[in-house]
Amino acid sequence: MNLDLLDAAAAGMDAQRAALDVAARNVAAAEAAGPRGTYAREIPEFRVIGDDAGARVAFAGTHTEGGSNVNLITEMIAVMNASRAYESNAALFDVGKTLAEKTIDLGRL
Repeated sequence: MNLDLLDAAAAGMDAQRAALDVAARNVAAAEAAGPRGTYAREIPEFRVIGDDAGARVAFAGTHTEGGSNVNLITEMIAVMNASRAYESNAALFDVGKTLAEKTIDLGRL
């Protein structure tokens, strides 16, 4: 049961790392295109894998936002959101790790 918590938190961290990569690619492509160039913004997509008892979030790729260009402020907000979600998943992973350690300690008694 504790391993499910660890798996879910690790999957969430992986998905948010992928979202950070997408934001970095957007910024890099916009900078490479220059001030007069255009680059369509890529948006990360996520999906839920599994059932209610063992659901996990996974990165499912990207789609292009039609008719828009990369806005650095929008990308910074996306980075902040992904960073916060990553940190939340990391904290949840730490809780799961502590629970697993305590369970192992109880088994030793």
